[in-house]
Amino acid sequence: MAGGITDTGELYSPYVGLVYMFNLIVGTGALTMPKAFATAGWLVSLILLMFLGFMSYMTTTFVVEAMAAANAQLRWKRMEKRKEDDEDEDSSSGVSDSDVLLHDGYERAETRPILSVQRRGSPNIFEITERVEMGQMASMFFNKVGVNLFYFCIIIYLYGDLAIYAAAVPVSLMQVTCSVTGNHSCNVGDGTKYNDTDKCWGPIRRIDAYRLYLAAFTLLLGPFTFFNVQKTKYLQIMTSLMRWIAFILMIILALIRISRGQAEGHPSMAQLSGIRNLFGVCVYSFMCQHSLPSLITPISKKKHVNKLVLLDYILILAFYSLLSFTAIYCFRNDTLMDMYTLNFTNCEIINVAFIRYFLGLFPVFTISTNFPIIAVTLRNNWKTLFHREGGTYPWVVDRIVFPAITLIPPVLVAFCTHDLEALVGITGAYAGNGIQYLIPAFLAYCSRKDTQLVFGNGTVNKHLSPFRHTFWIVFVLIWGFSCFVFVTANIVLSESKL
Repeated sequence: MAGGITDTGELYSPYVGLVYMFNLIVGTGALTMPKAFATAGWLVSLILLMFLGFMSYMTTTFVVEAMAAANAQLRWKRMEKRKEDDEDEDSSSGVSDSDVLLHDGYERAETRPILSVQRRGSPNIFEITERVEMGQMASMFFNKVGVNLFYFCIIIYLYGDLAIYAAAVPVSLMQVTCSVTGNHSCNVGDGTKYNDTDKCWGPIRRIDAYRLYLAAFTLLLGPFTFFNVQKTKYLQIMTSLMRWIAFILMIILALIRISRGQAEGHPSMAQLSGIRNLFGVCVYSFMCQHSLPSLITPISKKKHVNKLVLLDYILILAFYSLLSFTAIYCFRNDTLMDMYTLNFTNCEIINVAFIRYFLGLFPVFTISTNFPIIAVTLRNNWKTLFHREGGTYPWVVDRIVFPAITLIPPVLVAFCTHDLEALVGITGAYAGNGIQYLIPAFLAYCSRKDTQLVFGNGTVNKHLSPFRHTFWIVFVLIWGFSCFVFVTANIVLSESKL
Protein backbone atom coordinates (compact mmCIF):
# COMPACT_ATOMS: atom_id res chain seq x y z
CA MET A 1 0.00 0.00 0.00
CA ALA A 2 0.99 3.59 0.37
CA GLY A 3 4.51 4.40 1.30
CA GLY A 4 6.27 1.02 1.24
CA ILE A 5 9.46 1.16 3.25
CA THR A 6 11.73 -1.49 1.76
CA ASP A 7 11.63 -4.29 -0.73
CA THR A 8 10.98 -7.75 0.69
CA GLY A 9 14.19 -9.46 1.75
CA GLU A 10 16.19 -6.39 2.86
CA LEU A 11 16.47 -7.22 6.54
CA TYR A 12 17.20 -4.74 9.32
CA SER A 13 17.37 -4.84 13.11
CA PRO A 14 14.34 -4.17 15.35
CA TYR A 15 15.77 -0.78 16.37
CA VAL A 16 16.17 0.29 12.75
CA GLY A 17 12.57 -0.80 12.26
CA LEU A 18 11.62 1.40 15.23
CA VAL A 19 13.25 4.40 13.51
CA TYR A 20 11.52 3.61 10.21
CA MET A 21 8.14 3.44 11.93
CA PHE A 22 8.79 6.74 13.69
CA ASN A 23 9.62 8.38 10.35
CA LEU A 24 6.60 6.78 8.68
CA ILE A 25 4.08 8.00 11.27
CA VAL A 26 5.54 11.46 11.91
CA GLY A 27 4.87 12.96 8.50
CA THR A 28 3.43 16.10 7.01
CA GLY A 29 0.13 15.58 8.85
CA ALA A 30 1.87 16.65 12.07
CA LEU A 31 2.24 20.16 10.63
CA THR A 32 -1.53 20.71 10.88
CA MET A 33 -1.71 19.52 14.50
CA PRO A 34 -0.76 22.80 16.28
CA LYS A 35 -3.67 24.66 14.64
CA ALA A 36 -6.05 21.80 15.56
CA PHE A 37 -4.72 21.86 19.17
CA ALA A 38 -5.37 25.58 19.45
CA THR A 39 -8.88 25.23 17.99
CA ALA A 40 -9.97 22.43 20.36
CA GLY A 41 -8.21 23.57 23.55
CA TRP A 42 -5.09 22.12 25.14
CA LEU A 43 -6.73 19.78 27.69
CA VAL A 44 -9.23 18.25 25.28
CA SER A 45 -6.48 17.95 22.67
CA LEU A 46 -4.06 16.17 25.02
CA ILE A 47 -6.70 13.69 26.23
CA LEU A 48 -7.89 12.93 22.69
CA LEU A 49 -4.31 12.62 21.40
CA MET A 50 -3.41 10.10 24.13
CA PHE A 51 -6.59 8.09 23.61
CA LEU A 52 -6.24 7.98 19.80
CA GLY A 53 -2.57 7.01 20.17
CA PHE A 54 -3.63 4.09 22.38
CA MET A 55 -6.32 3.07 19.87
CA SER A 56 -3.86 3.25 16.98
CA TYR A 57 -1.36 1.09 18.88
CA MET A 58 -4.07 -1.50 19.56
CA THR A 59 -5.09 -1.75 15.91
CA THR A 60 -1.42 -1.90 14.89
CA THR A 61 -1.08 -5.08 16.96
CA PHE A 62 -4.23 -6.39 15.23
CA VAL A 63 -2.59 -5.91 11.82
CA VAL A 64 0.63 -7.62 12.95
CA GLU A 65 -1.44 -10.57 14.21
CA ALA A 66 -3.31 -10.78 10.89
CA MET A 67 0.01 -10.68 9.00
CA ALA A 68 1.23 -13.69 11.00
CA ALA A 69 -2.03 -15.57 10.35
CA ALA A 70 -1.77 -14.78 6.62
CA ASN A 71 1.81 -16.09 6.51
CA ALA A 72 0.67 -19.29 8.24
CA GLN A 73 -2.13 -19.81 5.74
CA LEU A 74 0.19 -19.26 2.78
CA ARG A 75 2.59 -21.87 4.19
CA TRP A 76 -0.26 -24.30 4.75
CA LYS A 77 -1.48 -23.90 1.17
CA ARG A 78 2.02 -24.48 -0.20
CA MET A 79 2.42 -27.59 1.94
CA GLU A 80 -0.93 -28.91 0.72
CA LYS A 81 0.08 -28.20 -2.87
CA ARG A 82 3.42 -29.93 -2.35
CA LYS A 83 1.70 -33.00 -0.90
CA GLU A 84 -0.66 -33.15 -3.87
CA ASP A 85 2.28 -32.89 -6.29
CA ASP A 86 4.11 -35.66 -4.45
CA GLU A 87 1.05 -37.90 -4.67
CA ASP A 88 0.59 -37.18 -8.37
CA GLU A 89 4.21 -38.04 -9.10
CA ASP A 90 4.01 -41.11 -6.83
CA SER A 91 7.33 -40.05 -5.46
CA SER A 92 9.02 -42.19 -2.86
CA SER A 93 11.27 -39.42 -1.63
CA GLY A 94 9.55 -37.88 1.40
CA VAL A 95 10.60 -35.13 3.71
CA SER A 96 10.78 -35.78 7.41
CA ASP A 97 9.47 -33.56 10.18
CA SER A 98 12.99 -32.63 11.23
CA ASP A 99 14.08 -31.32 7.82
CA VAL A 100 14.94 -27.67 7.68
CA LEU A 101 14.30 -25.63 4.56
CA LEU A 102 15.32 -22.26 3.40
CA HIS A 103 18.20 -20.52 1.89
CA ASP A 104 17.39 -17.34 3.85
CA GLY A 105 17.12 -19.02 7.24
CA TYR A 106 13.47 -18.07 7.74
CA GLU A 107 10.82 -20.70 6.84
CA ARG A 108 11.67 -23.61 9.08
CA ALA A 109 8.37 -25.47 9.05
CA GLU A 110 7.58 -25.26 5.33
CA THR A 111 7.82 -28.97 4.47
CA ARG A 112 6.26 -30.43 7.59
CA PRO A 113 2.81 -31.95 7.24
CA ILE A 114 0.26 -29.56 8.67
CA LEU A 115 -0.97 -32.01 11.31
CA SER A 116 2.59 -32.45 12.53
CA VAL A 117 3.01 -28.71 12.87
CA GLN A 118 -0.32 -28.51 14.65
CA ARG A 119 0.46 -31.35 17.07
CA ARG A 120 3.78 -29.92 18.04
CA GLY A 121 2.40 -26.40 18.35
CA SER A 122 5.32 -25.11 16.30
CA PRO A 123 5.35 -21.32 16.31
CA ASN A 124 7.41 -21.20 13.12
CA ILE A 125 4.37 -21.46 10.90
CA PHE A 126 3.28 -18.02 12.15
CA GLU A 127 6.67 -16.43 11.44
CA ILE A 128 6.24 -13.20 9.42
CA THR A 129 8.63 -13.73 6.51
CA GLU A 130 6.52 -12.78 3.50
CA ARG A 131 5.16 -9.31 2.89
CA VAL A 132 1.39 -9.74 2.73
CA GLU A 133 -0.20 -6.37 1.95
CA MET A 134 -3.52 -5.36 3.48
CA GLY A 135 -5.31 -5.88 0.18
CA GLN A 136 -4.08 -9.47 0.02
CA MET A 137 -5.09 -10.05 3.66
CA ALA A 138 -8.53 -8.65 2.87
CA SER A 139 -8.82 -11.11 -0.04
CA MET A 140 -7.79 -13.99 2.24
CA PHE A 141 -10.02 -13.23 5.23
CA PHE A 142 -12.98 -11.17 3.91
CA ASN A 143 -15.83 -12.10 1.59
CA LYS A 144 -16.33 -10.31 -1.73
CA VAL A 145 -18.33 -7.45 -0.17
CA GLY A 146 -15.68 -6.96 2.50
CA VAL A 147 -12.89 -6.88 -0.10
CA ASN A 148 -14.72 -4.25 -2.17
CA LEU A 149 -15.38 -2.15 0.95
CA PHE A 150 -11.70 -2.39 1.85
CA TYR A 151 -10.60 -1.12 -1.55
CA PHE A 152 -13.23 1.62 -1.45
CA CYS A 153 -11.86 2.79 1.91
CA ILE A 154 -8.19 2.71 0.90
CA ILE A 155 -8.95 4.47 -2.39
CA ILE A 156 -10.88 7.27 -0.66
CA TYR A 157 -8.03 7.67 1.83
CA LEU A 158 -5.43 7.88 -0.93
CA TYR A 159 -7.56 10.41 -2.81
CA GLY A 160 -7.65 12.50 0.36
CA ASP A 161 -3.88 12.12 0.69
CA LEU A 162 -3.34 13.37 -2.85
CA ALA A 163 -5.75 16.28 -2.39
CA ILE A 164 -3.88 17.34 0.76
CA TYR A 165 -0.55 17.10 -1.03
CA ALA A 166 -1.86 18.93 -4.12
CA ALA A 167 -3.10 21.80 -1.93
CA ALA A 168 -0.20 21.98 0.56
CA VAL A 169 2.53 22.65 -2.01
CA PRO A 170 0.76 25.55 -3.81
CA VAL A 171 -0.34 27.02 -0.45
CA SER A 172 3.25 27.06 0.82
CA LEU A 173 4.54 28.55 -2.43
CA MET A 174 1.78 31.16 -2.47
CA GLN A 175 2.35 32.20 1.14
CA VAL A 176 6.12 32.47 0.77
CA THR A 177 6.31 34.14 -2.64
CA CYS A 178 3.42 36.54 -2.06
CA SER A 179 4.94 37.61 1.27
CA VAL A 180 8.24 38.69 -0.30
CA THR A 181 6.54 41.07 -2.72
CA GLY A 182 4.56 44.22 -2.19
CA ASN A 183 4.12 45.96 1.16
CA HIS A 184 3.77 42.85 3.32
CA SER A 185 7.26 41.45 3.06
CA CYS A 186 7.86 38.53 5.48
CA ASN A 187 4.58 39.04 7.31
CA VAL A 188 3.15 35.55 6.73
CA GLY A 189 3.18 34.55 10.37
CA ASP A 190 2.53 37.90 12.03
CA GLY A 191 -1.21 37.52 12.38
CA THR A 192 -2.13 39.57 9.33
CA LYS A 193 -5.13 37.96 7.67
CA TYR A 194 -5.11 37.87 3.90
CA ASN A 195 -8.06 37.11 1.67
CA ASP A 196 -7.79 35.08 -1.48
CA THR A 197 -8.74 38.20 -3.43
CA ASP A 198 -5.83 40.26 -2.06
CA LYS A 199 -3.10 41.18 -4.51
CA CYS A 200 0.01 39.02 -4.79
CA TRP A 201 2.03 40.37 -7.72
CA GLY A 202 0.59 43.33 -9.56
CA PRO A 203 -2.85 42.35 -10.91
CA ILE A 204 -2.40 38.72 -9.84
CA ARG A 205 -4.52 37.84 -6.80
CA ARG A 206 -3.42 35.36 -4.14
CA ILE A 207 -5.97 32.79 -5.29
CA ASP A 208 -4.69 33.20 -8.86
CA ALA A 209 -1.13 32.60 -7.65
CA TYR A 210 -2.30 29.51 -5.77
CA ARG A 211 -3.98 28.09 -8.88
CA LEU A 212 -0.98 28.87 -11.05
CA TYR A 213 1.23 26.94 -8.62
CA LEU A 214 -1.33 24.12 -8.55
CA ALA A 215 -1.25 23.94 -12.36
CA ALA A 216 2.56 23.87 -12.35
CA PHE A 217 2.59 21.22 -9.63
CA THR A 218 0.14 19.07 -11.64
CA LEU A 219 2.09 19.46 -14.89
CA LEU A 220 5.42 18.65 -13.25
CA LEU A 221 4.40 15.72 -11.02
CA GLY A 222 1.17 14.51 -12.63
CA PRO A 223 2.92 12.64 -15.49
CA PHE A 224 4.56 10.31 -12.95
CA THR A 225 1.08 8.84 -12.38
CA PHE A 226 1.30 7.35 -15.88
CA PHE A 227 4.56 5.51 -15.14
CA ASN A 228 6.10 3.35 -12.43
CA VAL A 229 8.21 5.09 -9.82
CA GLN A 230 10.00 3.79 -6.77
CA LYS A 231 11.21 5.59 -3.67
CA THR A 232 14.95 5.11 -3.49
CA LYS A 233 16.93 4.66 -0.33
CA TYR A 234 18.74 7.97 -0.85
CA LEU A 235 15.45 9.83 -1.39
CA GLN A 236 14.21 8.43 1.93
CA ILE A 237 17.37 9.57 3.69
CA MET A 238 17.16 13.07 2.19
CA THR A 239 13.47 13.63 2.99
CA SER A 240 13.83 12.18 6.50
CA LEU A 241 16.81 14.42 7.22
CA MET A 242 14.95 17.51 5.98
CA ARG A 243 11.89 16.58 8.04
CA TRP A 244 13.83 16.24 11.27
CA ILE A 245 15.83 19.41 10.73
CA ALA A 246 12.55 21.29 10.16
CA PHE A 247 10.73 19.80 13.17
CA ILE A 248 13.65 20.32 15.55
CA LEU A 249 14.16 23.88 14.31
CA MET A 250 10.50 24.76 14.92
CA ILE A 251 10.53 23.33 18.44
CA ILE A 252 13.79 25.10 19.35
CA LEU A 253 12.69 28.44 17.88
CA ALA A 254 9.37 28.26 19.75
CA LEU A 255 11.12 27.37 23.03
CA ILE A 256 13.59 30.25 22.61
CA ARG A 257 10.74 32.67 22.02
CA ILE A 258 8.88 31.37 25.10
CA SER A 259 12.01 31.51 27.29
CA ARG A 260 12.56 35.16 26.31
CA GLY A 261 9.06 36.09 27.45
CA GLN A 262 7.89 36.76 23.89
CA ALA A 263 5.20 34.10 23.93
CA GLU A 264 1.79 35.35 22.79
CA GLY A 265 -0.31 32.21 23.13
CA HIS A 266 -3.12 31.92 25.67
CA PRO A 267 -4.80 28.63 24.68
CA SER A 268 -8.14 27.69 26.18
CA MET A 269 -8.65 24.38 27.97
CA ALA A 270 -11.54 23.15 25.84
CA GLN A 271 -13.51 24.18 22.78
CA LEU A 272 -15.84 21.40 21.71
CA SER A 273 -16.40 22.93 18.28
CA GLY A 274 -12.80 22.11 17.33
CA ILE A 275 -12.94 18.41 18.23
CA ARG A 276 -14.09 17.30 14.77
CA ASN A 277 -11.01 18.59 12.97
CA LEU A 278 -8.73 17.59 15.84
CA PHE A 279 -10.03 14.03 15.63
CA GLY A 280 -9.33 13.84 11.92
CA VAL A 281 -5.88 15.38 12.29
CA CYS A 282 -4.92 12.98 15.10
CA VAL A 283 -6.15 9.92 13.19
CA TYR A 284 -4.25 11.09 10.11
CA SER A 285 -1.11 11.78 12.17
CA PHE A 286 -1.06 8.27 13.69
CA MET A 287 -1.69 6.53 10.37
CA CYS A 288 0.68 3.64 9.64
CA GLN A 289 -1.55 0.55 9.44
CA HIS A 290 -1.66 0.50 5.64
CA SER A 291 2.17 0.37 5.45
CA LEU A 292 2.86 -2.09 8.28
CA PRO A 293 3.51 -5.09 5.98
CA SER A 294 6.33 -3.18 4.27
CA LEU A 295 7.68 -2.05 7.62
CA ILE A 296 7.40 -5.13 9.87
CA THR A 297 8.29 -7.92 7.43
CA PRO A 298 12.00 -6.99 6.94
CA ILE A 299 12.68 -6.81 10.71
CA SER A 300 15.12 -9.63 11.44
CA LYS A 301 13.97 -10.48 14.98
CA LYS A 302 10.27 -10.03 15.67
CA LYS A 303 10.01 -11.64 19.10
CA HIS A 304 9.37 -8.32 20.89
CA VAL A 305 7.88 -6.40 17.97
CA ASN A 306 4.78 -5.33 19.94
CA LYS A 307 6.94 -3.83 22.71
CA LEU A 308 9.00 -1.91 20.16
CA VAL A 309 5.83 -0.60 18.53
CA LEU A 310 4.58 0.51 21.97
CA LEU A 311 7.85 2.35 22.58
CA ASP A 312 7.47 4.04 19.20
CA TYR A 313 3.96 5.23 20.02
CA ILE A 314 5.10 6.63 23.39
CA LEU A 315 7.92 8.57 21.68
CA ILE A 316 5.58 9.83 18.95
CA LEU A 317 3.00 10.91 21.53
CA ALA A 318 5.67 12.85 23.42
CA PHE A 319 6.92 14.44 20.20
CA TYR A 320 3.45 15.53 19.06
CA SER A 321 2.73 16.98 22.50
CA LEU A 322 6.01 18.92 22.52
CA LEU A 323 5.47 20.29 19.01
CA SER A 324 1.86 21.31 19.69
CA PHE A 325 2.30 22.78 23.18
CA THR A 326 5.29 24.89 22.17
CA ALA A 327 3.23 26.13 19.21
CA ILE A 328 0.05 27.06 21.06
CA TYR A 329 1.96 28.92 23.81
CA CYS A 330 4.34 30.63 21.41
CA PHE A 331 1.73 31.95 18.95
CA ARG A 332 -1.74 33.42 19.39
CA ASN A 333 -4.53 31.10 18.31
CA ASP A 334 -5.61 33.41 15.50
CA THR A 335 -2.08 33.57 14.05
CA LEU A 336 -1.41 29.81 13.86
CA MET A 337 -1.37 28.75 10.21
CA ASP A 338 -2.88 25.58 8.77
CA MET A 339 0.67 24.62 7.80
CA TYR A 340 2.67 25.31 10.97
CA THR A 341 5.96 25.87 9.10
CA LEU A 342 4.52 29.10 7.68
CA ASN A 343 4.48 30.68 11.15
CA PHE A 344 8.28 30.82 10.97
CA THR A 345 8.46 32.87 7.78
CA ASN A 346 7.94 36.07 9.81
CA CYS A 347 11.10 38.19 10.18
CA GLU A 348 10.32 38.87 13.85
CA ILE A 349 10.39 35.14 14.64
CA ILE A 350 13.64 34.40 12.84
CA ASN A 351 15.84 36.96 11.12
CA VAL A 352 17.93 34.44 9.17
CA ALA A 353 16.49 34.46 5.65
CA PHE A 354 17.76 30.97 4.77
CA ILE A 355 15.96 29.38 7.75
CA ARG A 356 12.76 31.30 6.96
CA TYR A 357 12.72 30.05 3.39
CA PHE A 358 13.78 26.53 4.38
CA LEU A 359 10.86 26.19 6.80
CA GLY A 360 8.40 27.96 4.51
CA LEU A 361 9.28 25.73 1.55
CA PHE A 362 9.87 22.54 3.56
CA PRO A 363 6.46 21.00 2.64
CA VAL A 364 7.18 21.68 -1.04
CA PHE A 365 10.23 19.40 -1.12
CA THR A 366 8.97 16.56 1.08
CA ILE A 367 5.44 16.41 -0.36
CA SER A 368 6.68 16.62 -3.94
CA THR A 369 8.72 13.45 -3.44
CA ASN A 370 5.77 11.57 -1.90
CA PHE A 371 3.06 12.63 -4.37
CA PRO A 372 4.12 10.32 -7.25
CA ILE A 373 4.45 7.37 -4.86
CA ILE A 374 0.94 7.81 -3.47
CA ALA A 375 -0.47 8.42 -6.96
CA VAL A 376 1.01 5.19 -8.34
CA THR A 377 -0.23 3.30 -5.26
CA LEU A 378 -3.76 4.62 -5.83
CA ARG A 379 -3.62 3.76 -9.53
CA ASN A 380 -2.54 0.21 -8.74
CA ASN A 381 -5.37 -0.18 -6.20
CA TRP A 382 -7.87 0.84 -8.89
CA LYS A 383 -6.39 -1.79 -11.20
CA THR A 384 -6.55 -4.45 -8.49
CA LEU A 385 -10.16 -3.61 -7.63
CA PHE A 386 -11.39 -4.17 -11.19
CA HIS A 387 -9.01 -6.99 -12.05
CA ARG A 388 -10.50 -10.34 -13.00
CA GLU A 389 -8.58 -13.60 -12.89
CA GLY A 390 -6.81 -14.18 -16.19
CA GLY A 391 -8.01 -10.88 -17.65
CA THR A 392 -5.93 -8.01 -19.04
CA TYR A 393 -6.72 -4.35 -19.62
CA PRO A 394 -6.67 -2.68 -23.03
CA TRP A 395 -3.73 -0.30 -23.49
CA VAL A 396 -5.92 2.83 -23.32
CA VAL A 397 -7.58 1.72 -20.07
CA ASP A 398 -4.30 0.63 -18.50
CA ARG A 399 -2.15 3.60 -19.50
CA ILE A 400 -4.67 6.43 -19.81
CA VAL A 401 -7.95 5.79 -17.97
CA PHE A 402 -6.59 4.53 -14.64
CA PRO A 403 -3.93 7.28 -14.31
CA ALA A 404 -6.51 9.91 -15.31
CA ILE A 405 -9.08 8.85 -12.69
CA THR A 406 -6.22 8.84 -10.18
CA LEU A 407 -4.94 12.33 -10.91
CA ILE A 408 -7.96 14.45 -11.87
CA PRO A 409 -10.23 14.20 -8.74
CA PRO A 410 -7.65 15.33 -6.13
CA VAL A 411 -6.47 18.17 -8.38
CA LEU A 412 -10.09 19.34 -8.76
CA VAL A 413 -10.56 19.23 -4.98
CA ALA A 414 -7.36 21.23 -4.47
CA PHE A 415 -8.55 23.71 -7.14
CA CYS A 416 -11.80 24.29 -5.22
CA THR A 417 -10.32 24.58 -1.71
CA HIS A 418 -6.98 24.98 0.03
CA ASP A 419 -8.31 24.60 3.57
CA LEU A 420 -5.70 22.10 4.73
CA GLU A 421 -7.10 21.65 8.23
CA ALA A 422 -10.51 20.68 6.80
CA LEU A 423 -8.97 18.37 4.17
CA VAL A 424 -6.86 16.57 6.76
CA GLY A 425 -9.75 16.47 9.22
CA ILE A 426 -12.26 14.98 6.78
CA THR A 427 -9.76 12.49 5.29
CA GLY A 428 -8.73 11.27 8.74
CA ALA A 429 -12.26 11.26 10.20
CA TYR A 430 -13.77 9.15 7.43
CA ALA A 431 -11.34 7.09 5.33
CA GLY A 432 -8.64 7.22 8.03
CA ASN A 433 -11.15 5.98 10.58
CA GLY A 434 -11.88 2.94 8.41
CA ILE A 435 -8.22 2.10 7.75
CA GLN A 436 -7.01 2.71 11.30
CA TYR A 437 -9.87 1.16 13.28
CA LEU A 438 -12.48 -0.82 11.38
CA ILE A 439 -10.34 -2.75 8.89
CA PRO A 440 -7.71 -3.91 11.45
CA ALA A 441 -10.46 -5.00 13.88
CA PHE A 442 -12.22 -7.04 11.18
CA LEU A 443 -8.87 -8.50 10.03
CA ALA A 444 -8.08 -9.63 13.59
CA TYR A 445 -11.54 -11.16 14.07
CA CYS A 446 -11.67 -12.97 10.70
CA SER A 447 -8.04 -14.15 10.86
CA ARG A 448 -8.65 -15.69 14.31
CA LYS A 449 -11.68 -17.56 13.02
CA ASP A 450 -9.78 -18.84 9.97
CA THR A 451 -6.78 -19.86 12.10
CA GLN A 452 -8.99 -21.92 14.40
CA LEU A 453 -10.74 -23.48 11.43
CA VAL A 454 -7.55 -24.47 9.60
CA PHE A 455 -5.18 -25.29 12.47
CA GLY A 456 -7.53 -26.17 15.31
CA ASN A 457 -8.25 -24.52 18.66
CA GLY A 458 -4.95 -25.66 20.22
CA THR A 459 -2.76 -23.61 17.87
CA VAL A 460 -1.61 -20.23 19.18
CA ASN A 461 -0.45 -17.39 16.93
CA LYS A 462 2.96 -16.34 18.27
CA HIS A 463 2.18 -12.74 17.24
CA LEU A 464 -1.24 -12.69 18.87
CA SER A 465 -2.18 -9.16 19.91
CA PRO A 466 -1.90 -8.32 23.63
CA PHE A 467 -5.54 -7.24 23.24
CA ARG A 468 -6.60 -10.79 22.51
CA HIS A 469 -10.01 -10.75 24.16
CA THR A 470 -12.95 -10.30 21.79
CA PHE A 471 -14.04 -7.34 23.92
CA TRP A 472 -11.29 -5.20 22.42
CA ILE A 473 -12.35 -5.95 18.85
CA VAL A 474 -15.95 -5.08 19.70
CA PHE A 475 -14.77 -1.93 21.47
CA VAL A 476 -12.76 -0.78 18.43
CA LEU A 477 -15.69 -1.46 16.08
CA ILE A 478 -18.15 0.43 18.30
CA TRP A 479 -15.68 3.30 18.60
CA GLY A 480 -15.08 3.42 14.83
CA PHE A 481 -18.76 3.45 13.90
CA SER A 482 -19.50 5.99 16.66
CA CYS A 483 -16.86 8.28 15.20
CA PHE A 484 -18.55 8.16 11.80
CA VAL A 485 -21.84 9.19 13.40
CA PHE A 486 -20.28 11.90 15.59
CA VAL A 487 -18.27 13.52 12.79
CA THR A 488 -21.21 13.46 10.36
CA ALA A 489 -23.59 14.93 12.95
CA ASN A 490 -21.02 17.60 13.81
CA ILE A 491 -20.65 18.59 10.15
CA VAL A 492 -24.43 18.72 9.63
CA LEU A 493 -24.95 20.83 12.77
CA SER A 494 -22.11 23.17 11.83
CA GLU A 495 -23.52 23.67 8.32
CA SER A 496 -27.04 24.25 9.64
CA LYS A 497 -25.75 27.06 11.91
CA LEU A 498 -24.27 28.72 8.87
